[in-house]
Amino acid sequence: MDIDKAISALNNPARRQILIWLKDRSNFPPALPEHADLAGVCVGYIQEKSGLSQSTISTYMNALKGAGLVLSERHGQWTFYRRNEEVIAQTLKKLSEDLQ
Repeated sequence: MDIDKAISALNNPARRQILIWLKDRSNFPPALPEHADLAGVCVGYIQEKSGLSQSTISTYMNALKGAGLVLSERHGQWTFYRRNEEVIAQTLKKLSEDLQ
């Protein structure tokens, strides 16, 4: 975990909001039947909920992924994202330790 990358990725309200939304799958429409067994949320649902352009969401998700805060899984033409709870916990712990 790179704390600087995590802080950089979190230094944007929309990216923080995406992480909050991803905490609860019910924030998004139900998965298509062929994706019902997959963990995570299709990037199209994230883009739709955010109201941001596809290119902006792609950039934002790449930043979150690069920091390790989300995991991605590709299925055909769709990419599904889910929170990386382990890295999120490590990031919060490191910040807490560093700032005390």
